[in-house]
Amino acid sequence: MHTLYYAPGACSLSPNIVLREAGLDFELAKVSTKTKEMEGGGDFRSVNPLGYVPALKLPDGTIMTEGPAIVQYIADQVPAKQLAPANGTPERYRLQSILNFIGTELHKSFSPLFNPNLSDDTKNFFRSRIVDRFKWVDAQLEKKDWLLGKNFSVADAYLFTVSNWAKPMGISLDGLDNLVAFRKRMAERPAVQAALAAEGLNK
Repeated sequence: MHTLYYAPGACSLSPNIVLREAGLDFELAKVSTKTKEMEGGGDFRSVNPLGYVPALKLPDGTIMTEGPAIVQYIADQVPAKQLAPANGTPERYRLQSILNFIGTELHKSFSPLFNPNLSDDTKNFFRSRIVDRFKWVDAQLEKKDWLLGKNFSVADAYLFTVSNWAKPMGISLDGLDNLVAFRKRMAERPAVQAALAAEGLNK
């Protein structure tokens, strides 16, 4: 069985959703992002020395880290589910391009907003940058249900997870109608609802 190390609402929500979309058996191991302590005891840094989630323990005990790699691994376990295009195809590289964009341009731009030591001016700079990046995403979703077109993919789980941080970080999605509609579609998926419930985020 797989074990997903997660923190509620963190970027580990993405593989939590994808595992459920894939229908794989797994268990959750909760981690404190502040103390690095695992629920039930133990230092999470013994699992991932960098101390951040997600980490996925494979059935053979191998530890996999980095969300974009983890969700592609999950997708490749169940190719019939079409959670990612086939390896080696142009579409797969497009998926990787989008995952990299979300990771570097959106995810990492949010990181400073979680730092209480940074000035408001610095945080406002990153808020403005994030809005610009969300505008690009909104354009990509024009006349499309999902980032890759007609089919849901692992990139959609990552975008949903990162865009969840907008409201608590003081970023408005007003005017980004395609992105708002995408988030509504995502929230209606049973796997998303189950993952949110498992992390106590559906209240």
